[in-house]
Amino acid sequence: MAASPASTVLRRALLYGTYLHPQIKCPFMLNIHSQHFMQTVPSSSQKMLTKSLSITSDNITYDLEDAVAPSMKASARQALHSHLTSLSQSRPSTIGELAVRINAISTPYALDDLLTLSKAPNLDAIVIPKVNSASDLFFVTDVLRQTVPERFSFSSENPIKLIALIESARAVMDLKSICSAGQSANLSGLIFAAEDFALDLSLTRTPSLKEFLYARSAIATAAKAFDLPSTIDLVCTSYKGEEGLKRLEEECQNGKEMGFNGKQCIHPSQVDTVQRMFGPSEEEVEWAVRVVIADEKAADAGRGAWTFQGKMIDAPVSGKARAVLAKADRCGFDISSLREKWKHQEPE
Repeated sequence: MAASPASTVLRRALLYGTYLHPQIKCPFMLNIHSQHFMQTVPSSSQKMLTKSLSITSDNITYDLEDAVAPSMKASARQALHSHLTSLSQSRPSTIGELAVRINAISTPYALDDLLTLSKAPNLDAIVIPKVNSASDLFFVTDVLRQTVPERFSFSSENPIKLIALIESARAVMDLKSICSAGQSANLSGLIFAAEDFALDLSLTRTPSLKEFLYARSAIATAAKAFDLPSTIDLVCTSYKGEEGLKRLEEECQNGKEMGFNGKQCIHPSQVDTVQRMFGPSEEEVEWAVRVVIADEKAADAGRGAWTFQGKMIDAPVSGKARAVLAKADRCGFDISSLREKWKHQEPE
């Protein structure tokens, strides 16, 4: 039986204390890598839990929130715990990260979600929905520090990472304090939940997505300002046929241009497109290799700025090239072969 709101508030207060966190194409956020896509799976379906293990994905997020009816919360929670426990010796190599989206902190389910699942083996991250203020992160971190202190410290070799869902006007306006709190809370990323945001502001979603321009820009900017590894864009609700693919590609390109480095997926058919759109192209990787090789030679010659293909190359540009190579390496590009191909590249 689910806990009553009153008993949940009491237990929450007791826990809170005195202070109010080659098969995988691109790994998720482990070792501070950025995520390209996350596939959401309803935890109330044993069939879907089992099927999820056959997906090649940066991230599998098991959902205890929107995809699970209130009457099924307790059974879904236990089913997910059993599922994660069964993977202790047989975690698929095709999955970069396993995460769980708990229920919102304001509900009577969140505390039980944390107490039950925080100790589950193979749990890499917790997605926190409806994060409206820093206090939501503080609550989660306090629970984790008491239940799994060995995985929630700066010295932990395998810390549980937190990912915040930004779903309201209040959250957008409070991004600075949320991200500031995240610096001591293992906050590893922000996700924009467009549908809930539209509901909060009584907006109608349009193909142009212009109604989300301010919120998306604010989220991407805040994540960058606080050096969060992952900034995950809104779900593309179209996924069938050529029109669905076209819409997905347009949204990916738009999100990438705004500063997002990943996108939520609601169907396996979206995964390859999102990987392709957010990963570096062959042309980008080859450009980066040539710039880095030439920059290394320029540095040896004591040159701080030089030209390449008629354009000036300085520290910001060479830094971008190195970032592209780091992402390309995680995405399976053979950087060594490309460096050999372009080893004679010289700074102009």
